[in-house]
Amino acid sequence: MSLLISPSILAADFANLQQEVEMLNSSQADYIHVDIMDGVFVPNISFGLPVTKAIHNHAKKPLDVHLMIINPNQYLEAFRKAGAEIISVHYEACTHLHRTIQAIRSLGAKAGVAINPHTPVSLLEDTIEDVDVVCVMSVNPGFGGQQFIENTYAKVSKLKELILKKGSSARIEIDGGVNLTNAPKLKDAGADILVAGSFVFSSSDSIQTIEALKNL
Repeated sequence: MSLLISPSILAADFANLQQEVEMLNSSQADYIHVDIMDGVFVPNISFGLPVTKAIHNHAKKPLDVHLMIINPNQYLEAFRKAGAEIISVHYEACTHLHRTIQAIRSLGAKAGVAINPHTPVSLLEDTIEDVDVVCVMSVNPGFGGQQFIENTYAKVSKLKELILKKGSSARIEIDGGVNLTNAPKLKDAGADILVAGSFVFSSSDSIQTIEALKNL
């Protein structure tokens, strides 16, 4: 099965956002990854609901919304209304993770759980059967263009074992530092979805770069 590709709009040219979304529409991308940062949970601020809605208005691909924020529960419905089809919350930001997963699904969206580099996959053992996507952070969240953390391969393998053991249908998504060098190894380890930001939008031909990732 070919990898699913979710380019991160955070790395796009914000002065030409509509044009960038239309480029993704014409590419082989499967999703558009939308990183929401609040400057509290992560040390950076990105954008919020109005920009997400604007992206959705021009997008022909599903929005894969990644909430890197504290108190995500109070914004779930708003991001769903803004066009999110996948909503991922951080394990580290959810006191009652199972309740949050249920809330996302009740809105008709797919539920994702993101885990930071220091968070072991074993902590998902009790929720993995209820999750649609596990987003494994392969950099420390907050900034684009960071160096890929090599321990991610082993982490993905462990997560794949847990998914198979529990009979879960969760897909494994990798977010951070993805390129054509590490993508084949991530696929071999069990990854299903690759998020690529700087690697796609900084390339001389973004459409060709997405195609290269897609066809690994």
